[in-house]
Amino acid sequence: MKEGDLELLNEIAKFEDSHDMEKEYRIGWGWRQVRVWPATLSRLFKDGYLENVFKSNSYTGYRLSELGRKIVTGIQVEETAKALQNQKLSLSADLFEDIIGHDEVKELLRASLLAEKPVHVLLAGPPALAKTLFLWDIERACGKRAIWLVGSATSKAGLWDLVAERQPQVLLIDELDKMNAADTAALLSMMEGGRLVRAKVGRELDLQNTLWVVAATNRFDMLSPELRSRFAIRRLNPYSRDEYLTVVKGVLVHRENTSPELAEEIATRLDGRSQDVRDSIRVARLAPQLGVEKAVKLLLED
Repeated sequence: MKEGDLELLNEIAKFEDSHDMEKEYRIGWGWRQVRVWPATLSRLFKDGYLENVFKSNSYTGYRLSELGRKIVTGIQVEETAKALQNQKLSLSADLFEDIIGHDEVKELLRASLLAEKPVHVLLAGPPALAKTLFLWDIERACGKRAIWLVGSATSKAGLWDLVAERQPQVLLIDELDKMNAADTAALLSMMEGGRLVRAKVGRELDLQNTLWVVAATNRFDMLSPELRSRFAIRRLNPYSRDEYLTVVKGVLVHRENTSPELAEEIATRLDGRSQDVRDSIRVARLAPQLGVEKAVKLLLED
């Protein structure tokens, strides 16, 4: 591909997207419509970026091929990612409002996400301590700038390709202790200087992408010293009984659109049976079919 070809393909894509190709250009567009010389279009066709829709002695009609469209889509994703990278994160005043307590953790996370340069934060502790709730809230606040991953199943392609394709500003990782070695190596590189480098034959990668990482782990002792050193680490303490009940009601009303009355009933039924907010969500989703009492019985009793 010659210098300037990417820009040409992008302009051609914009032309196609602004017209009804089936009605206006059933036999494809010509060089006059896109203002690209026939010789250049012929070369792009031979390289596989365009396809011939129609050809006669006086007219050659083209469209972007599947390969050409994929390349353009990659350009657009990169342009969007760069635009987002240049925008400072804006966090609403009600961020973390559905999480009870943990005031110092909230303050640290907010300050870290708004810092000029990345400060990575790791939330550690046993299950049911609101670690995942923090990640949920950050994902909601950051929108397309964030990617949510589970350490045990980052992606089929791996963290390398996922970040290269999406170029997020914030990476949220649950179950960090379960991340595989290849993805952990990629994460260490990104967290150190925002650079993602891979020297693999046929799949070379060298990307600069400033990234904030917020992660959660149940098993802190499973993490390598190198990985721990890259995080500001906060250990979360268990909720009190009253705090847990308040969190359950808040999550069900704000996240599951449960009525306050039903949320109150679910919280009461779970009192003394569970300290995991996920249990309340499961009960709320089954309650319309089973009722709260039976949902709790089926989910929590042996």
